[in-house]
Amino acid sequence: MKAILERRGLTAHVSADGAQESWLAERFVARAKALFYARMMFLTLGLCILAVPVWRRYFSFTPLAFAGYLVMLMYSVANYLVLANARAGRIVTYVTLCLDLIVMVVLVAKPQTGGGLANPLLGTLLVFTTLFALLYPKPLAIVPPLLALPITTRLDQLLDRSPTAIEVLTLLWYLGLSFIVIYVLVYLNEREVAAHRDIVGLQGDLKELAVVEERNRLAREIHDGLGASLSSLIIQSEYLLQLAREDDLKKEITELKATAEESIEELRRSLRMMREDFDLANGVSDYVKTFSERTQLPVTFEKSGAFEGRVAPEAALALFRVLQETLSNAVKHAKATHVEVKLRFAPEHVHLSVKDDGQGFDPSLAKPGHYGLLNMRERAGKVGGDVVIDAKPGAGAQITFTVPVPS
Repeated sequence: MKAILERRGLTAHVSADGAQESWLAERFVARAKALFYARMMFLTLGLCILAVPVWRRYFSFTPLAFAGYLVMLMYSVANYLVLANARAGRIVTYVTLCLDLIVMVVLVAKPQTGGGLANPLLGTLLVFTTLFALLYPKPLAIVPPLLALPITTRLDQLLDRSPTAIEVLTLLWYLGLSFIVIYVLVYLNEREVAAHRDIVGLQGDLKELAVVEERNRLAREIHDGLGASLSSLIIQSEYLLQLAREDDLKKEITELKATAEESIEELRRSLRMMREDFDLANGVSDYVKTFSERTQLPVTFEKSGAFEGRVAPEAALALFRVLQETLSNAVKHAKATHVEVKLRFAPEHVHLSVKDDGQGFDPSLAKPGHYGLLNMRERAGKVGGDVVIDAKPGAGAQITFTVPVPS
């Protein structure tokens, strides 16, 4: 089971990364929407301030403040509308958050509201620190809210207001609170991301195990059902062969028995592939030997290279089907007298080469109703491999099939 998971590790890793990115994008959109609703609450309070004369005079809002209010409302709505685009949504949200922060710094620094570090609105900057840390839990992304407090202090100095000792303590207090908020939120974010990554990985492993278990179940059912039927057919053929007296009948029964034996061998091979317990080199060697004995066509087999792992079931099946097709063609169409089969293992690929000394053919002239070469190319495409056909009339043919192996 461990080997199965390792062979599929790359695919599972890519899939997990995709799921992680999708989850992060969805989480950002959810938090950005929460930011939009928070802005709507702030804008509602701002509208109340603009509507009540006493509050408006306290903040010394001029008619220009109404224009600023409309600008904030428009970019907040625009920010909400672009959240569907992941990249644009992140950029626009960051820019509008910075604009919100600028507006807040201006309001805090207004002399009419107590001025700078003595302004009761100063605590609102902690809200923006929290929002930045929630939406952009990265070091550079949370720089703006941390700079807001020093900028407010600098504005005090530019406006000829010297901070008192209490105001300096207030500055340090808010800076400390900001760092605590940022640290806690970034830490919790990393834990959340790591936990989600583990969950996605476990879900992928469970899916893989479910697929393996289902394949094993099907393999058992096929073995106990179809395998038993073919075994019975072989036994009955042997019994009929003992009873038969005519040579022609014996020949037919022998061919029937051979076909049943070939079918059950193909079934066993397919079951081994389903269970991912198939040794490609031994499988090819056994098939070449059986084919040569059945057809009386001399076929030599040569294996080279070292390979410690196993070829993926889909790739092994493709290799085997190409081997079967090429050997069958060598007998039926090429009229070959000798065939060479070579299986070579390389660090990143497996190469199967089948060469015959038959009458050859022109690969560019496909006969109607013959799809062998087309099927080979389609099999190669499905497993990310390649097929090379080197043949010409009167000079035999060589077909090389290459498939990649997991790194």
